[in-house]
Amino acid sequence: MEFNRAKVVDKNFTAAITEGRFPTSRLRAEATYHYNDDLLAGLFEAQIISRQFDLKAREMKERDACFYTIGSSGHEGNCVFGRLFRSDDMAFLHYRSAAFFIERTRKSPGRTPLYDLALSFVSSSEDPIAGGRHKVFGSSEMAMPPQTSTVASHIPKAVGAAISIDRAAALNLEDRILDDDSIIICSFGDASLNHAAALSAFNTALWGSHHGVPVPIVFLCEDNGVGISVETPSNWIESTYSGRTGLQYIQCDGLHLIDLLEKGTAAELSVRRNRKPIFLHMKTVRLLGHAGSDIESTYHSQQEIEMAEMNDPLLHSARIMRERNIMSTEEMAALYESLRQQVSAVFEHASSRPKLKTAEDVMTTILSPRGGSDSPTVPSEQERKKCFGKEFSRLGEPQHMAKLINYTLTDLLARYPGAVVFGEDVGRKGGVYHVTAGLQKAFGPRRVFDSPLDETSIIGTAIGMAHNGFLPIAEIQFLAYFHNAEDQLRGEAATLPFFSQGQFVNPMILRIPGLAYQKGFGGHFHNDNSLAVFRDIPGIIIACPSNGADAVGMLRTAAREAYENGRVTVFVEPIALYMTKDLFENGDRGWSFTYPDPDDKIELGTFAAYGTGRNLTIVTYGNGAYLSRQAAAELEAKHRKKCKVIDLRWLAPMNEENLVKAVGKSANILIVEECRRTGSLGEALVGLFAQRCAHHPVIQLHAAEDSFIPLGVAATATLPTKETILTTALEILS
Repeated sequence: MEFNRAKVVDKNFTAAITEGRFPTSRLRAEATYHYNDDLLAGLFEAQIISRQFDLKAREMKERDACFYTIGSSGHEGNCVFGRLFRSDDMAFLHYRSAAFFIERTRKSPGRTPLYDLALSFVSSSEDPIAGGRHKVFGSSEMAMPPQTSTVASHIPKAVGAAISIDRAAALNLEDRILDDDSIIICSFGDASLNHAAALSAFNTALWGSHHGVPVPIVFLCEDNGVGISVETPSNWIESTYSGRTGLQYIQCDGLHLIDLLEKGTAAELSVRRNRKPIFLHMKTVRLLGHAGSDIESTYHSQQEIEMAEMNDPLLHSARIMRERNIMSTEEMAALYESLRQQVSAVFEHASSRPKLKTAEDVMTTILSPRGGSDSPTVPSEQERKKCFGKEFSRLGEPQHMAKLINYTLTDLLARYPGAVVFGEDVGRKGGVYHVTAGLQKAFGPRRVFDSPLDETSIIGTAIGMAHNGFLPIAEIQFLAYFHNAEDQLRGEAATLPFFSQGQFVNPMILRIPGLAYQKGFGGHFHNDNSLAVFRDIPGIIIACPSNGADAVGMLRTAAREAYENGRVTVFVEPIALYMTKDLFENGDRGWSFTYPDPDDKIELGTFAAYGTGRNLTIVTYGNGAYLSRQAAAELEAKHRKKCKVIDLRWLAPMNEENLVKAVGKSANILIVEECRRTGSLGEALVGLFAQRCAHHPVIQLHAAEDSFIPLGVAATATLPTKETILTTALEILS
């Protein structure tokens, strides 16, 4: 058996058209609708170009000149959708979408799709979308956000983008990017539908549509019957999705250009008119295995492989060309070879272009400020009064953190027309802790709304809405719930500027109530004290205020960074401090603050320092800052030892140089870390001070134990407390 199936498929095409051996149509009744010959010929050409890219990529992989060989062979029928859908219909694409990309891009005068794609295949730094960081199908001009090796993680944000279109029109959002009648197209493989992210996305689309929310999206399932080596059960896709309430199902033959045109046109018109989701099921084949390294013969018989190759979509298209007298067999053979030479020449030239070489080159796009407009001005006092209602008269009264965050969200919604607040229970209820109370009444359900009980859909919706000019302020109800959806942040939101050189950004604030010290909520699902999952994600901002006044200034900065620079902020709010009013003793109101002036902010990387003592510096954040302030006061009052407490506030980015300066010549450094020791920020701080403090202070980490948190009186048994901080400090000082 010939193991190089690329050579077999290549030779088969030429031999078949020369000998007039064409596969029989799979349609029971041959499509008879007449389409323009030039249109069909153009689509056939796009299919051939896509195939030649796959063949050339495999050839160059053997020379170590190409680094990505998940090809599009068998899926070339998706070129039809590149033609049918408008270039401003945002497309979130499957990784077998070369023909779609080629056909959509060719519609725009002056574009060079072959060269652009070749630069991406060979990882050249001149690749116009990813700059050599990954082979992606993407273009800012053609409304194609880049996707890397998508399984299903891109589907939730595609739904979010669809939801955003009619909402932006209804709000008359000036910053909206998509036209009011735009629709979204999202493609994926049949195996992807088993992924939790896909199920989440479909549920969200149908949930929204059921509630009367327009969700104009075409879900394009490119079904080749296998996921790497695992077969998709026969009729699984149609039996699962053809009867879904609220989801129109259309099946089309991915091997037949005319059937694709007819069914695709019907789907496009229906979604654009009715603003409801459609499932477009394109049944096709997969050729050349999963990727270049995949040996298909290990799981498919030679007969199975050859049967798929006999149904090569290019041969089906060639049959249509001949039957309709659009091209002769000689003309098709000549076209195939001329396009081979053209693609080869483009590839060879692209392979000689510059590559990324240094860490600095690679990391340039992790932060890609979009250079947008300055934030809107603060609304007038009269406008703010209208939004705040009776609460406006209380802005000068000291309040706890929860109330001050509520005030800040009110101001942000008033200031940024594209700001939306959503999550589980944030609407009429006002959130579990009433942090969003009254916002829906003040700003309406289009801007403050409840989400399904699904963290993946919350973050995915935020990403998608951000693609269309919104400033999402999404809430994950508890820190532990985030783990249900962490790849939406890590694999989608955080990577977008990196893989698009800042041409696409998804600005957002992800509010997450969390951390420990709650006696009433035990277990790992509410009382979670780990931030490790965020700390290794490049480019995101991590905020953790310890008090209400800081929360106000930091939220305002996060909103500015989102609006002006496209940044993503994870805003962790210590639940145990939400309602805390006192610091040292009951009634002292030491942890209550008046609402800062509307323009007051706390800049990224700035921290707070309390005290001037040089014998001991305590570095901490969140609940640790609150407890350390108490321990420091007792240390001075009862033991005559003065110390400094540094509240980090921003956990990323951290101004390490200023932090080391603030520690100064302190003889001892105590890091109070409320998160679990392993993987904690405290571990990194130990390394920082050990490396950067030339006077070699004593450095000690006092962190939570590597344990989950129980319920009730034992809730703080594994955590730093005022008493343990004080004891540890005295041990260091003695």
